[in-house]
Amino acid sequence: MSEKIWLSSPHMGGNELKYINEAFEENWVAPLGPNVNGFEEDLEKFLGRNTKVAVLSAGTAALHLALIECGVQHGDEVICQSMTFSASANPIAYCGADPVFIDSEPETWNMCPKALKEAIEDRIQKGKKPKAIIVVHLYGMPAKMEQIVAIAEEYQIPIIEDAAEALGSTYKGQACGTFGRFGVLSFNGNKIITTSGGGALVCHTQEDKDKTVFLSTQARDNAPHYQHSHIGFNYRMSNIVAGIGRGQMEVLNNRVEARRAMHDFYVETFKNINGVTVFSEPESDFYSNHWLSAIIVDPELTGKDREGLRMAFLEDNIESRPLWKPMHLQPVFANAPYYGGNISEKLFDNGLCLPSGSNLSDEDRERILKVINSYFGS
Repeated sequence: MSEKIWLSSPHMGGNELKYINEAFEENWVAPLGPNVNGFEEDLEKFLGRNTKVAVLSAGTAALHLALIECGVQHGDEVICQSMTFSASANPIAYCGADPVFIDSEPETWNMCPKALKEAIEDRIQKGKKPKAIIVVHLYGMPAKMEQIVAIAEEYQIPIIEDAAEALGSTYKGQACGTFGRFGVLSFNGNKIITTSGGGALVCHTQEDKDKTVFLSTQARDNAPHYQHSHIGFNYRMSNIVAGIGRGQMEVLNNRVEARRAMHDFYVETFKNINGVTVFSEPESDFYSNHWLSAIIVDPELTGKDREGLRMAFLEDNIESRPLWKPMHLQPVFANAPYYGGNISEKLFDNGLCLPSGSNLSDEDRERILKVINSYFGS
């Protein structure tokens, strides 16, 4: 069998070991140290807008702490995009709060501003004003942040941006993850840069960053003995893992270019296949890192479906994956309120994520192209 082509595999830059070796040589084998500080500074410089970044053990940990810092408690409600990975919604449950899910709009596949406004007004009418809004930049595509921010400001509800998939993406020239009160980044093994596992919380004040670091290191009070006045968490990133991140930051721009080139490859590949739409920016205000390239297959126009294409890829040992199953369709969230239509359901039914790694070769692309052409008879 041919060598496996992964959907999105880690891609090392070459200098990661330099930072890791420095950590060992200096004995900074702990959740603090020069690499932690350096990685945070690198991210702050990249994101701009005077951001303050705290690196953590996972993007999920970052989202959990963001909810806590927004004052989310047991019995509260938090609005969340339905079309997303479960890690966007699970931390709501960690807090004992309840999610309220919002449908997508068809241009960016992200949170629909119209459904968001409808949900807020209805929840307020029911006596449950939401405590936060979690908006996701799906597959690296920026959400319609101007409209979403305006609605959030109108009702004075803080935004938490799940930019786990969107490092390097911008909306109107501003980095994704910097629009809300908090932004969440992920450095999981499949992300555009990786630290093997890890994440970060993007803040806008030193106070919020300091609180994040405090909570992520077991919330130990300033005392000579171990004293705790708050519940804390073991969420801080280690200095060794942060060293991988520093090496990855050196090649981030190259990784974005390579992912965008894969998107362009698929645009060219499908341009003459009627009924297949490649997920692309709706206009120039949106700049996606195209972390994952995705398509919608219209069975009526093509006589084919996304599952058939997925199986054709699988036969040649090529990984592809259906789009995220919306959260309001997940058994664990079956009783959660939902606002909107059926956009996210249709996307799930007909959408497929394609191999998008920055380390794919010309030979890999040839294999991918051969399967596509064979399946669609083009």
